[in-house]
Amino acid sequence: MKMRLSPVKRLVLETMWVLDNPNKAVKIAEEVGLGFPSVMMHILGLTKMGYVTTPEKGYYIITEKGKSALSFPEINGEKAQQILAYLPAEKSFHFYADVGKPLNVFAASLQDFCDKFLKVDTTSIEFHTDRGDFEAWFTTLGDIELARKTLLIKERKASGEELRQKLYKIVKNRYEELFKIRHQAAVK
Repeated sequence: MKMRLSPVKRLVLETMWVLDNPNKAVKIAEEVGLGFPSVMMHILGLTKMGYVTTPEKGYYIITEKGKSALSFPEINGEKAQQILAYLPAEKSFHFYADVGKPLNVFAASLQDFCDKFLKVDTTSIEFHTDRGDFEAWFTTLGDIELARKTLLIKERKASGEELRQKLYKIVKNRYEELFKIRHQAAVK
């Protein structure tokens, strides 16, 4: 039975999920945008619920149970293959500098997206982030989880190279995770 999360506990859990590695509570509070005492109280509550664990003293990370509490669909080998598939041009992600100003750069797969993402100008990344284009494309690929992470990055109001690096990290990590899932399913 899943316990209902308060909006603040959900925000703390989602933040830890986006950070995707063990962090000190101070860093989590900074990312959440709330005071340390409040965030620490919620982290302790999430730990008691089994949604957060401490791999080493003073560091916290979301557990599989915590990820499950965020209600994302499970990804099996077939679904990972679908998300990672190479797409025809009309379904590829096309980068623009602004409305009506295509860069003539497109990504035909998640791996291709990672490669091209580092080469396009940050103004294009800001343009697409502001419009929600990345979330929309990830959703059409079938990756609700990656779309949600992208939205959470957008809500943090990063810009320029910082925005590029944060988005690149979550997309690259997701690609690697999906690649492993697909590979493990193929080996079975």
